[in-house]
Amino acid sequence: MSRVLVVDDEEGIRDGVRDALAREGHDVVTAGDGEEALSLFAKERFDLVITDLSMPRRDGFDLVRALRGSSEVPVLVLTVRGEEREKVRLLDAGADDYVVKPFGLAELLARTRSLLRRRGGAAAAGETFQIGGLAVDLVARRVARDGREIHLTPTEFALLKTFLGKPGVVFTHRQLISTVWEGSEGVTNDALRVQVGSLRKKIEENPDRPRLIRTEPWVGYRLLIDG
Repeated sequence: MSRVLVVDDEEGIRDGVRDALAREGHDVVTAGDGEEALSLFAKERFDLVITDLSMPRRDGFDLVRALRGSSEVPVLVLTVRGEEREKVRLLDAGADDYVVKPFGLAELLARTRSLLRRRGGAAAAGETFQIGGLAVDLVARRVARDGREIHLTPTEFALLKTFLGKPGVVFTHRQLISTVWEGSEGVTNDALRVQVGSLRKKIEENPDRPRLIRTEPWVGYRLLIDG
């Protein structure tokens, strides 16, 4: 059973998320704002934090930054449609994923399960990943689809390895550029888009309708491993 901290100043949303998680078997604690959440986090252990973005006293952005000062606990942020810049700021600050309000509970629970699986150790060094017909060996640097080996350039492999480090989690353009190109100056979002497109052509069954690497408009990309 996982312990989840739900933070939202709207009682209806807070209670609805709490009840849905409890039905999944999680132990859920709630807080009305970031200040209360930090006080609880200092006293108790949590496996996941789900937080609203706009809250009194201490908002979601400040909460994420404070948590990242001492913990790698996965953080899922609840945002409203149209807050693309805020989503990017949150993800760059250390949040792991976001769900857009109004959201369905099925989507929220799916994102929760993905983050908790990663918390349990989804990407051990040397692991061979099997995603449908795609097989990846990170140590041997081998990639194959349906038994046929695929040649990836160093940049394409670095992108795939980065995605596999946090499957299901959103990476912003800035995070990918910083990781894959080690913060190289002059690398643009367009250059990243070209490399992602090239990787898709090699690993996707249908690159025109990608199912593995999903684009998050104005934000970045995520790797889906659950079909």
